Amino acid sequence: MVYVDQNGQRIYYNDRSPGCLLGKNKLDYNKYLEGVIKSDSGMQAYFIQNADFNSEALLYGISVDNGYVFLYTMLINVDKNVAVIKKQLIYMTILVIVLAIVISVFLSKIISRPILDITKKAKRLAKGNYDIVFEKNGVQEIDDLADSLNYLEEEVSKTDQYRRDLMANVSHDLKTPLTMIKAYAEMVRDISYKDKKKREEHLNVIIEETDRLNVLVGDILTLSKMQSNSDVMNIEEFSLNDEINSIIKRYEILKINEDYDIQVKMPDNCMVKADKAKINQVIYNLVNNAINYTGVDKKVVINISDMKKNYLVEIIDTGKGIDKEELEHIWDKYYKNDKNHKRNVVGTGLGLSIVKNILELHNFEYGVKSEKDKGSTFYFRIDKKK
Repeated sequence: MVYVDQNGQRIYYNDRSPGCLLGKNKLDYNKYLEGVIKSDSGMQAYFIQNADFNSEALLYGISVDNGYVFLYTMLINVDKNVAVIKKQLIYMTILVIVLAIVISVFLSKIISRPILDITKKAKRLAKGNYDIVFEKNGVQEIDDLADSLNYLEEEVSKTDQYRRDLMANVSHDLKTPLTMIKAYAEMVRDISYKDKKKREEHLNVIIEETDRLNVLVGDILTLSKMQSNSDVMNIEEFSLNDEINSIIKRYEILKINEDYDIQVKMPDNCMVKADKAKINQVIYNLVNNAINYTGVDKKVVINISDMKKNYLVEIIDTGKGIDKEELEHIWDKYYKNDKNHKRNVVGTGLGLSIVKNILELHNFEYGVKSEKDKGSTFYFRIDKKK
C-alpha cells in the first residue's frame, strides 16, 4: 500500500509485502493517478503484470481527504491450483482404494475363514457326527454363532441318544408281549383249549400283553398328534374324584397279585374344568410312572389339596429319587432315567413328555420334587369349576 499527496509525492509505504511492485519503485503509480482523479467515484482499478512472479496483479487507486491511496494485490492463478489439487485428489483416491482393498481382503480372511470352518462342521453335524466343537475367533457375532451351534450339537446329540434309547425300549417292549401273545395263543390252541381254567389263564395273559402294546402305541400316537397341533382341546366340567377312582380300578390286579399299596387322599366332590380325556391321561401316566419306580414297599400316594382357586394334585412314590442333573431332562421325549430297562417298568419314555404337553396346553402349573433315596413327588394344579 502507498499513500501519496495531491502532487503525487509518496508519504507512506507499507513495506511488509516483499512482492509489492510499489515498494520497489518498479511501478510508476503517477501514471495511474490521473485515472483516479478523473473517476466520478473516486476509485479506479487497474490490471497489471508482475514480471517477478509471472502473475497478474490488481491495483486499486482510491481518493481520500488530501491524497490518494494505492492498494496492490497479486492475483493467484486459480486454474493452476485447481489442476494441482485435482492431481493430488486422484493420487489420494487411488491410495485410499488400494488401502481399502488390502484391508477388505485382510478382514474377509479373518471373518470368512471361521465362517467356512463353521459351515464345514455344520455339514458334518447334519450327517450325524456329534463329536464336533465349533471354535470361537474373537468376533462377537461369530462367537455367538459358535455358542449357538455348540448348544444345538449338544441338544441334538441328546435327542439322538434318547431316540436310540426309545428304539431299544420299544423294541424290547414290543418284542416281549408279541412273543408272549404268540406263545400263549399256541398253548391255548394245542394244550389248554380243553381245560377251561388253564384256557382262561392263558387268554388273560394274552389280553394283558395286548393292553401293554396298546399303551406303547398309544403314547407314540398321542405325542405325535400333540406335536403336529392336530389335537383338539375339549374343555368341560367334570368330577376329579370319579376320574381318579376309575384310574385306580385299572391297578386292582397289581394290588391283589403284587401287593401294591395305592392310597388316595382327596376332598369330596372335586369339580374341575379342563379336557377330561387329557387330564385322565395325565393322571394315568403319573400314577403309572409312580408304580413303575416306587420303592420296595410298593407304596404310591395320590394326594389332592384344595388351594381355593384350584386343586393341587400330587402323585408320590417312595423310590430311589431322581438326580438333580436329571430333573430338567425327565420331561423330554424319549428320556428314561433308568437305563437298565426292566420288564415291570412299562413305557416308552414318552409318558412324562405327554404330561408336559397336555398341562402346557391347559396353562396349568406342574413340576417335580425329588429327594435321593426317599422318592419323588410329581404335581400339577388344575382349575376349579367356577
